[in-house]
Amino acid sequence: MAGPGVTCRTMSGDAQADTIAFLSRGETYGEPGIEVTRIETHISIVFLTGERAFKLKRERIFSYLDFSTPEKRRKNCAAELRLGQKMAPGLYRAMHAVTRGRDGGLALDGEGEEVDFLIEMRRFGQDALFDHLAAQGGLTPELTRDLADAIAAFHAGAEPAPSWGGAEAVHAVLRDIVKNLKGFPRIFPVAEVKNLSALLEAQLDANRVLMDARNRAGKVRRCHGDLHLRNICLLDGKPALFDPIEFNDALASIDILYDLAFLLMDLIHEGFGDRANLVFNRYLDISGEDGGLALMPLYLALRASIRAHVSAAAEKTGLAQSYLRLAGKLLQPKPAMLVAIGGLSGTGKSTLAYSLAPGLGRAPGARILRSDVIRKRLFGIAPEARLPQAAYGPETHAPVYAALCSAAASALASGQAAIADATFLSAEERAAIEDVSRSAGKTFMGLWLEAPAELLESRLAARRDDASDADAAVLRHQLGRDTGPVDWSRLNASGDIVEETRAALALIARG
Repeated sequence: MAGPGVTCRTMSGDAQADTIAFLSRGETYGEPGIEVTRIETHISIVFLTGERAFKLKRERIFSYLDFSTPEKRRKNCAAELRLGQKMAPGLYRAMHAVTRGRDGGLALDGEGEEVDFLIEMRRFGQDALFDHLAAQGGLTPELTRDLADAIAAFHAGAEPAPSWGGAEAVHAVLRDIVKNLKGFPRIFPVAEVKNLSALLEAQLDANRVLMDARNRAGKVRRCHGDLHLRNICLLDGKPALFDPIEFNDALASIDILYDLAFLLMDLIHEGFGDRANLVFNRYLDISGEDGGLALMPLYLALRASIRAHVSAAAEKTGLAQSYLRLAGKLLQPKPAMLVAIGGLSGTGKSTLAYSLAPGLGRAPGARILRSDVIRKRLFGIAPEARLPQAAYGPETHAPVYAALCSAAASALASGQAAIADATFLSAEERAAIEDVSRSAGKTFMGLWLEAPAELLESRLAARRDDASDADAAVLRHQLGRDTGPVDWSRLNASGDIVEETRAALALIARG
């Protein structure tokens, strides 16, 4: 992260030389003869041996961290272990001391003076990192959902940090980012940085009240702070967050949506916009943080701008410029619209919604509002948990559709496109969702999906782990209902989702 505006001081080059040499030998870990692999960054060295990994913090001082003494490294190791065990208890194991005995020799947790400290972690392969998984096509929808769930769970348990957050704190970050970008005029054209700065300032000014309100509501918490794909790994088949910022409370005490924005931006930059949209929607389904949607353009662009500066400091010119272009693109306004997808259970409304959403409106795409998910939230249970048949009576139906319309109106008001996914079997329900877009002055498109009853029944029988509880009995009941005249655009939902999506997009484009 070092660069203009970021001071850096390396301590004496040989200060940790004995420790590094000691930790590079297999016998240190009771495994004589084994090869110890080292992975080095500007602030740490990880020693890989057998099934374990040991992380040493390097004796460094930057403007944003201070690892200059054994005591400061001890405190930071303890902080990282505490945070890491919250995020990934199966990954972070223990803290160890490197001690120097009377004879001058070094030992792990031995007698004598403590000269350094290590974090012991469970070792995993580089192919378990999420950037590798994404590049190899391994970031499946199921794994992406698990990732969003893991982040939402971590944020739910994160400690509030109101003294750090709010609009002024974000403004300070913004000013520092712009200052650092201006330090690289050969990489970032002056006019481009000036334009980006103006766009960022405008977004911040428009959302000051919201940022301060979220801070007062406890949405600023002690987060991960560096939540990109390379700081997430697959452990025992589940996503595990690791390597949080432990060395600077100000950098990690942020709005939980700003924490999430790093991952979303990273996915978008790497060409996985569909996965970014999936994480975005699943996280909001679980957390209920839709009230902060208006902040997403600013938070995404800030994350891209930071990566632009970091890449420039690392002399990765092309990468730096690509991040800066992305930051500007993320701040360009795009019209928000409302798409409603209706039809009988099993027609594939949600499948189409998730296929359309990444390309609608501003990044990371449309907010998908499923009546099935909203119903589960109203009952206080997870989307995939089952509800009894009584939960689908007339007394619950109206509140679900009212909440759906309210959520759609809120998304549009924040500038985010929305997709309303429900059966919409009555003319009143269809009129209500259309009225949401009309009241907001936004474009509306109603899509009505149709497919043979036999196909719908087979799809419902094959469903697993889905928010919808509909079965064959529910379908038969729906088939017996009079929907009245449906004036939404009809789509054949019995074929290929790619063709169906193409047809839907053509209808949307024609308005």
